[in-house]
Amino acid sequence: MNRTSKLAVFVILFILLSTYLPNNKTDKKSLLFQIKKIEIENNNITSVRDLMLDLNSLKGKNLLFLNHKTIEQIISKFDFILSFRVKKIFPNTLKIIVLEKKLVALHVKGKNKFYISKNGDLIEYLYIKRFENLPLVIGNQKNFVKLYDKLKIVQFPLKEVKSYNYQDIDRWDLVLKSGKLIKLPKNNYIESLKNFLRIKDNKNFENYQIFDYRIKDQLILN
Repeated sequence: MNRTSKLAVFVILFILLSTYLPNNKTDKKSLLFQIKKIEIENNNITSVRDLMLDLNSLKGKNLLFLNHKTIEQIISKFDFILSFRVKKIFPNTLKIIVLEKKLVALHVKGKNKFYISKNGDLIEYLYIKRFENLPLVIGNQKNFVKLYDKLKIVQFPLKEVKSYNYQDIDRWDLVLKSGKLIKLPKNNYIESLKNFLRIKDNKNFENYQIFDYRIKDQLILN
């Protein structure tokens, strides 16, 4: 092999080696901070199994450059989750802390049943034992959040409510587990609620089942 041939072989080997070595470096970089473990915290309603099945698609991705939007697209499929926080634990762990919606009532719409969150979201019903005794919202639920917020303001004992019955004239009746019925006026019912709270445990009123506040400044008992 003459000098020219040897030089040509050397040049070819140099090119091959120089292109191979950077590829090795690239492979090493791709393995750095690779997600190997995913943890979920603060979930009481959402199924860990179902959520983890979807989140497993993130394994192998680079923890450092993981896009928040990518996680959001997965989380948004789960109706019970209101929001979430992400904590990256280097070198390889992704922790997701979820904030779930607060369920306050059940609503039947046609043949379908839904949970209602305190923000008014309708969530497709899934049997969960701890929520089997939630009160029912009967009728149109569109103004339920407004009613619920006012009940919270006056510190009404929500655990005593059996159902919230919406009337077509845009007002509510409250049915309590004790059997008592509170008929609220269409507007300005804060004072009616406060009045009921003042007298509900009074022995003079214990035999009455209907507390009718529909006429302004009047209480009709039955």
